[in-house]
Amino acid sequence: MESFPQPAGPRPLLEGLSEAERNLVMERGRRRVLYRGATLFTQETPNDGIWLIETGRIRVFYAAPTGREITLAYWYPGNFVGGPEVFGSGSHSWSGMAASNSTVMHLPGAALKQLVARIPSLAFGIIDGLTFKGRCYSALAQMLGTRSITDRLAFLLIHLSNLYGVEEECGVLIAADFTHADLAHMVGATRQWVTISLKRLSEQGVVTTRRSQILIQRPDILARMPGGDETA
Repeated sequence: MESFPQPAGPRPLLEGLSEAERNLVMERGRRRVLYRGATLFTQETPNDGIWLIETGRIRVFYAAPTGREITLAYWYPGNFVGGPEVFGSGSHSWSGMAASNSTVMHLPGAALKQLVARIPSLAFGIIDGLTFKGRCYSALAQMLGTRSITDRLAFLLIHLSNLYGVEEECGVLIAADFTHADLAHMVGATRQWVTISLKRLSEQGVVTTRRSQILIQRPDILARMPGGDETA
């Protein structure tokens, strides 16, 4: 399975399982290949279990009746999506799509319920994953509800560095690929606004952009950034 640096993120779902336990899980799953842009699940449709990400990246988002979308998170290999109703009851609260070509393993709710009863490490992995998702979505709600757009970007960069940060000599690298459009979806701005804002931060020596990766050189300045009334 493809790995991805997530120093402070959730541990991979199958980490800690024996080879026999992993095989048992895989036997109950069904693999699916998704091309970039393909829909995995849609909000308000019946839920049935979870999808374990093997390769690629899955974007989870909420679509308002107006058509506006807000990205909740991007999930990487080792993570799972499809909660919080992991055992197959209820409906999806949000939607999921492939942000890049991806491979996922679907574990139906009934099968997953039997597996967690037999494999304690899997049960702990599910709990850890749901806890981490709750923290992410709580942070997003606070950001959108209480901060200006300028504050949101600073808050988001710090949040992502806490989740995916890798210490380097010159700062903290967000070791996950986020395009300017990805960041815009997460702060409720336009891609152009994010590009201009990152360029300004780069000129100030606060961040350095490396293609779709960002190196935070001065997290102290991001933490002190004042609010603004900018619109996007």
